[in-house]
Amino acid sequence: MVGGGWAGLAAAVRATQLGFQVRLLEAAPQLGGRARRVMHRDLALDNGQHILIGAYTSTLGLMRTVGLDTDQCLHRQALDLRFLDGEGWRLLNLPAPLNVLLGVVSAQGWTWSDKWAFLRRARSWQTAGFTCDDATSVADLCQGLPTSVRQHLIEPLCVSALNLDSAQASGQVFLRVLQDALLSGSGSSDTLIPRTDLGQLLPDAALTWLQSRGADVVLAERVNALPTGRVLLACPAWEAAQLVQHIAPEWSTKAQALQQTAITTVYARTPSPMRWPSPMLALRHGPSSPAQFAFDKGRLSGSSQLQGLLALVVSNSTTAREALTAAVLQQAQSQLGLSGLTWLTTVVEKRAAFACTPGLVRPPMHVAEGVWACGDHVAGPYPATLEGAVRSGFAAAQALMA
Repeated sequence: MVGGGWAGLAAAVRATQLGFQVRLLEAAPQLGGRARRVMHRDLALDNGQHILIGAYTSTLGLMRTVGLDTDQCLHRQALDLRFLDGEGWRLLNLPAPLNVLLGVVSAQGWTWSDKWAFLRRARSWQTAGFTCDDATSVADLCQGLPTSVRQHLIEPLCVSALNLDSAQASGQVFLRVLQDALLSGSGSSDTLIPRTDLGQLLPDAALTWLQSRGADVVLAERVNALPTGRVLLACPAWEAAQLVQHIAPEWSTKAQALQQTAITTVYARTPSPMRWPSPMLALRHGPSSPAQFAFDKGRLSGSSQLQGLLALVVSNSTTAREALTAAVLQQAQSQLGLSGLTWLTTVVEKRAAFACTPGLVRPPMHVAEGVWACGDHVAGPYPATLEGAVRSGFAAAQALMA
């Protein structure tokens, strides 16, 4: 098995459960891939602020399998996309679809006409089975909706789930996210925010679980040629493409064609406590205000080291690090009223997610005889999310039985 990100770990755990002797090779000195711990001096931070939702049943199940208490690891709250001034949209802790209906009715900054327009459009999506033409973008899908609905709901959901603006993002994949998040049963739409660093959230526990069951996990081992035997490629698309170019040129071409998008996280300290309604806060986003969300890391973890620590997230980031950092810090001061911010570090994950654009053709799970691939980039209904990676890993491990 090549690659120890979340897809690779999911595949390794499932393959071990199925009775395979697993050997996992990871090029980096640590597991986790694009959702991993990073150290800044003595602080355990992350390469990006990942969140889960209640509908991530496979990810939550994997965490429990390797011995984690998800109630302790994750802060659960109803989906809340409100700004600091209270404007915006949030779901209430009620069964679906009542939570959506009352969330819309209680939305601040929306007129009754806005609310009715969204409910009509949501009903039309449901009637169509949450499907649309593959060439449809999210902007096309939401054309004609009021500005408040698009700014307070559509754009934040789109950029957080697909890491693209609505004009670039796949309408079909966005509809699948909406369906699973909002209408998949009690708690499916809840936001689950890590209380720990991403290493503790899964990779550390998965490593212990695998080694205790005889799996051979090798770190800092770059694979430059395709191994012999049954091979599962859980490495990034561009690395997998190089490894199989000689045996599966068509698969390799599809994998190489995937475009990648960046996520930037700016970490800063504030001298006074942040008194927000929740530890995650939506930010007003625009050309001079690049961050979409802010996180109070101290409130999430309770650790004395993290008190006053702020994580500001820029999805689909394209600006150079220095200019982006300056703009984000200015945005935090103006929108959050945080004076005296001390910048700590800026983490740019340049290839955080594949660009989930309309009509995108993703490479399939089966690569060639005896070779399979998994990862959130492999063909499937989900965008580049932890749940997409884990489900892909499970499916690929199951395919080894064939």
